[in-house]
Amino acid sequence: MTHEQLTKDQFFERLGAIGDEMIEAYGKDFAMGALVLAARFIAEKKPNGDEAKSVIYTGEQRGGVGL
Repeated sequence: MTHEQLTKDQFFERLGAIGDEMIEAYGKDFAMGALVLAARFIAEKKPNGDEAKSVIYTGEQRGGVGL
């Protein structure tokens, strides 16, 4: 494997561990929802540093999905 493949594998391992922790703490539905919201946030992020409105709850501000 190349260094890049190992690095990507490490990220997938970390994502899996986070998913497992969320499932254990809050259940499968919560874990799936949280990961979908994270994916949506990534997909909506504008290039060149422009800030897209986050779909993830970040304290006092809430995202753009009507939360």
